Amino acid sequence: MPRGKSSRRSQAARRRMVERQPLNVDTALPATPERRGTGYRHAVQEWPISALTGRRHKLVLPAESPFVLVVGDSHLQGFVDGFVKMPEGRLSFGFMSTPGASAAELRTELLNGTVTPTPDLVCLLAHSNNLTASRTFCEAGVDFAKLLRSACNLVPEVVVLDFPPRLTADADHQKLMREEFHRVAARMGVKYLSTAEHFPLDCPGIWSRDGVHLSDSLGMPILSQLFWHAAYVQLEATAPTEAVPPRVSPRTSPQRFCPRIVVKGEVIVPRRSEPFEWTVVGRGKKVMGFIFLKHHGHRRTISEIEIFCSIPLNPVWFSSAVMDAMDAVVPSHLSSPVKSSDVKRTKVILLQSVFFV
Repeated sequence: MPRGKSSRRSQAARRRMVERQPLNVDTALPATPERRGTGYRHAVQEWPISALTGRRHKLVLPAESPFVLVVGDSHLQGFVDGFVKMPEGRLSFGFMSTPGASAAELRTELLNGTVTPTPDLVCLLAHSNNLTASRTFCEAGVDFAKLLRSACNLVPEVVVLDFPPRLTADADHQKLMREEFHRVAARMGVKYLSTAEHFPLDCPGIWSRDGVHLSDSLGMPILSQLFWHAAYVQLEATAPTEAVPPRVSPRTSPQRFCPRIVVKGEVIVPRRSEPFEWTVVGRGKKVMGFIFLKHHGHRRTISEIEIFCSIPLNPVWFSSAVMDAMDAVVPSHLSSPVKSSDVKRTKVILLQSVFFV
C-alpha cells in the first residue's frame, strides 16, 4: 500500500530530531605529547577559602563607579593580586576569581557574592576546568547555560570571552568545548567572543611552565586587552544614542543675475528735458545754427557763415514736449549743459545753401 504525504512528513521529522540530538562525546583527554610553556608567572598567593565551594576565592572591586565585573577561574589571579595591570582608559574593572572552579562552582560564588554597587557589565571568562570536570560536552554545555543565565539575571548586560587555549589539552577537544559554549550563548542571545586566534600555539612564551596558565610577560597582557576590548564594544553597542536633530541648511535665495550692457561705438545721450539750459554739440564749441537755402539761377551753393550773437537766445521758444519729439526723430550727441546766463558771446555757424534752377 503506498504511503501518503503525512507518512513522509513524519519520517522527515524523525530524521530532523536525530540530527538535533546532542553530541555526547566523552571529554576524556587522549594521550598527547606533553608541551610546556617558557614564560614566567608569579608565585601563587595565599587566598581565603570559600565556605560555599571549599576553594580559594577572592573578590576585588574598584573604587570607581560604574565598573565592569570580570568573573572567571585561576586565569584572573594575576589581575586580582596586582601583578598584571589593565589598560588605562575610562573603564574600571573588578575581578571575581575562583581558581580550579567548574561552572557550577562559579555560579554558586556569583549568586552568593556581595557586589555593590551593581556593575554595568559582567564579562564572563568561559571556564576550561570543565574539560576534566564534565563527562561529556553536552553536560558541560548545560552547566555553562546555568551559569550564564544566573549572570543575566543579576546584570542586564553580559558578554562572554572564550577561555585561553591549553598546551596540555588536545586541540580538537578544546575546539568542541568552545563550539558547545558558543551554541549556548547564541541561543540565549549573549555575545561570545573567540580568543584562540590571539594565542598562537607555536609561541611557547605566551604560557607559563605548566602549559595551562598564561605568562605575566606575554600572555596576560593579551588577555587584558581582550577584556578591555570586549567591555568597550559591549558598552558602546548598548549605550543610548542621543537624538540629534536633523541639520537644516539655511535657505538661500536664488542668485540674481544682473545683465551688464556693453555698448560699443557711439553712445547716444538723450536730450535733457529742461528747456532753460543750453547743450553743446560734439567736441567743439560750435553750436548748431540754421541752414539758409538760396537759389541763384541753376546753381546751388552751400556757404558757411560764422556770426557772433551777443544777445542770449531765448530757450522758451521750444517746450519740453517739442524737444523730446525732436530728439526722438533726430537723436543728439550732447555731453554737458551750458547755462544761458553764463553765455556772453555765442558763436553760431550758419550754413547757406544756394540752388540754381
